Amino acid sequence: MSTDEPSRPAPGRSRSATLSWVALLCAAAVLLTAAWSGRRAPVTDRTVGEVTRVGVAAGDPIPGYLRAAAAELAGLADPSPPAPGSYALVSFSAYLTPRRAAVALAGLEAPAVVARVPLPGRQTEIVRIPAGRLPDDVVAGMAQVAERKDREAVDQRARAAAPAAAADPQLRRVYETGAQVAAAEADAYRSACACVYAAVVRGPADRLRALAARPGVRVVDPAPELVRLDRAVLTPPLPEQRDVARPPADDGLPGAAGGTTVGDSSEPAPTVSGPSPAPGGGVSSGAPPSTSPDVAGTGESTVRR
Repeated sequence: MSTDEPSRPAPGRSRSATLSWVALLCAAAVLLTAAWSGRRAPVTDRTVGEVTRVGVAAGDPIPGYLRAAAAELAGLADPSPPAPGSYALVSFSAYLTPRRAAVALAGLEAPAVVARVPLPGRQTEIVRIPAGRLPDDVVAGMAQVAERKDREAVDQRARAAAPAAAADPQLRRVYETGAQVAAAEADAYRSACACVYAAVVRGPADRLRALAARPGVRVVDPAPELVRLDRAVLTPPLPEQRDVARPPADDGLPGAAGGTTVGDSSEPAPTVSGPSPAPGGGVSSGAPPSTSPDVAGTGESTVRR
């Protein structure tokens, strides 16, 4: 027997080394994929499951967000048929009336709009209003918000007149300011105000890119990973903000020199339920408007901006 024959590696060791390299390559691929999609990764909420945040996070620079969204839109490809296209968050450069929003979004499916009353020096509630048929559903949704705001104003006035507030001037001012803001919001929504500043749309990539070029459209942020709107947290930039996403200053709150900020601008738009069903489907209820601090339809809360 010759002793010069080179020894062969044991089969088990060779397979083990190969598997190790495969595992390393797979891990690298996962890391690259995570880095690519890190701009908007799904977030797990223990109360409702997985949610997807679309928009600009609180404290982030708005110019960077606009550039990133534009780059993603430029590279967006249509899903395989018969998918109806991708969702996208459209932000406007100004607050629009429901009728003007309908003109701006003409030709695209728009399941919802995002609105707030832009009162100077006040943080007002952000609401998400279903918009199966623009502008009618948005006008109807605003009317529901106005009714809720009327009730809120009555409640705040009652709290301001209660003994606890009478003994605490600062607390009384909080309630009185809340009543004033709620009443102003009710009046604005009742008149179908210029309060819409963003919308969720759905369509093929070429239509989304054409939408981004329309006058008054600030940015179209595609969200191809978004499947369910009730699992979406929408944080569009406010039209008046150009540098960093943050809640606006509120000059009406006590104890704040030069105004203060309340809330977290990464919180989503609450939902107003009960519009007319869209043609060809969609279900609506006659339930009173509901709001949510995180995703649509999970409870009642007030979010101030």
